[in-house]
Amino acid sequence: MRLHIATDHAGYDLKNRLINVFEGKGHEVVDHGAFVVDPLDDYPPFCSDCGEAVVADPGSLGIVIGGSGNGEQIAANKVQGVRAALVWNEATAKLAREHNDANVIAVGARQHSEEELIGLIETFVNEPFSGDERHVRRIGKIAEYETTGTYSER
Repeated sequence: MRLHIATDHAGYDLKNRLINVFEGKGHEVVDHGAFVVDPLDDYPPFCSDCGEAVVADPGSLGIVIGGSGNGEQIAANKVQGVRAALVWNEATAKLAREHNDANVIAVGARQHSEEELIGLIETFVNEPFSGDERHVRRIGKIAEYETTGTYSER
């Protein structure tokens, strides 16, 4: 699977190690930055680039990393078609894919050990979307609001 990955300075070293880990597991990993450690860099452009790449590359998934993952999730979710989920345990990683068909995972480099983060990302990547009608309907409503600013039905 193709994985798009992005971070700011807070997750720079972790991002580089994750690229090696997931390439070693047979994934193709596309790096959207940061490409140098700069304590004054800003995460939104990196996360937007990652999100845009995921939307343009059907079947791929994205990983955005920050200190907490909160801002990174918000930035990625501004890209039309991205469903980024902030993940902090195995259940949220699983449900993000199974129920929400999330296509981007947001994680906090300062919130977990590297081993925990690898496990969360693996869970996210390996969990399929259930395709259950109620989840498809709900995702459709999110997409409708994202494009029109309204819901045709509540």
